[in-house]
Amino acid sequence: MQFGIFTVGDVTTDPTAGRTPTEGERIKAMVAIAQKAEEVGLDVFATGEHHNPPFVPSSPTTMLGYIAARTEKIVLSTSTTLITTNDPVKIAEDFAMLQHLADGRVDLMLGRGNTGPVYPWFGQDIRQGIPLAIENYALLHTLWREDVVDWQGKFRTPLQGFTSTPRPLDDTPPFVWHGSIRSPEIAEQAAYYGDGFFANHIFWPTDHFRRLIDLYRRRYEHYGHGSADQAIVGLGGQVFMRKNSQDAVREFRPYFDNAPVYGHGPSLEEFTEQTPLTVGSPQEVIDKTLTFRESFGDYQRQLFLMDHAGLPLKTVLEQLDLLGEEVVPVLRRELDARRPAHVPDAPTHDSLVAARSAAAVTR
Repeated sequence: MQFGIFTVGDVTTDPTAGRTPTEGERIKAMVAIAQKAEEVGLDVFATGEHHNPPFVPSSPTTMLGYIAARTEKIVLSTSTTLITTNDPVKIAEDFAMLQHLADGRVDLMLGRGNTGPVYPWFGQDIRQGIPLAIENYALLHTLWREDVVDWQGKFRTPLQGFTSTPRPLDDTPPFVWHGSIRSPEIAEQAAYYGDGFFANHIFWPTDHFRRLIDLYRRRYEHYGHGSADQAIVGLGGQVFMRKNSQDAVREFRPYFDNAPVYGHGPSLEEFTEQTPLTVGSPQEVIDKTLTFRESFGDYQRQLFLMDHAGLPLKTVLEQLDLLGEEVVPVLRRELDARRPAHVPDAPTHDSLVAARSAAAVTR
């Protein structure tokens, strides 16, 4: 089981202090948060990809490469790589390069994003979102597995005798998660390839995501990758903690009320009741997170959103201390004890290399 954090990289005014960080300050804060995540024993740091204000992470591999040089163990990932508007050739080469720089501590999560105007900014049509995701990933998957590629599709110029460089580290591509909030076609795509499916379980009720994950598990088994309960599932979540739950609610309320992503809508109490958002003590975070297994089955990755809505860096680092010291050790122990032996761990570069070597021996 992997635990980590993901960031959307928003530049938001702190509603309690009235101060807005500069873009440079926010970028440096994200680096500090990644380093802190490793320090407290988390497994994964993931960044989103956005190309519009108020967000800053427009170049995830640049940021992750910088973080790779300052960390040793933590897996570096994206929480969105825009498979619809990025050229698959550039994705293939950028992430292979990052693999080499990070000694394999790399995977990525593909998605379509939630900003409609990004499509024309990069010369695409939002009405082709699903077909773009399907075709572009088919090419990306091929580029990482075939040394010389001849390819023709609908959305980009053909390739003739093309070799993507550098080749993936140890001839083993990064593990891919397909992220989705609402699209069964993406769950089907993840199942078809035997990749991971990440349900960004932060805004919508559990029943919605249960249907998506159930579909992915059934189709994963249908395509012969293993039993449904062996499918590779990841979940998002949001937390804000203090030792005393009343203190957590009082401190977080102004950030929730003014947050660009969910402010000025349902109340904090309504949101925590209907979504995975947990605002309270570490024990309350533990208790609620353990219910995810009851809804979705055994899963491999849990990421938390913690640095958003204008929360100052000092507060986020305090949150990470609580997560690493009081929450994650209990969740690891409880979830590992409940997971059947035949359910796999989260894939890593080393495990993928070993599986590739074992498959070569049996051929």
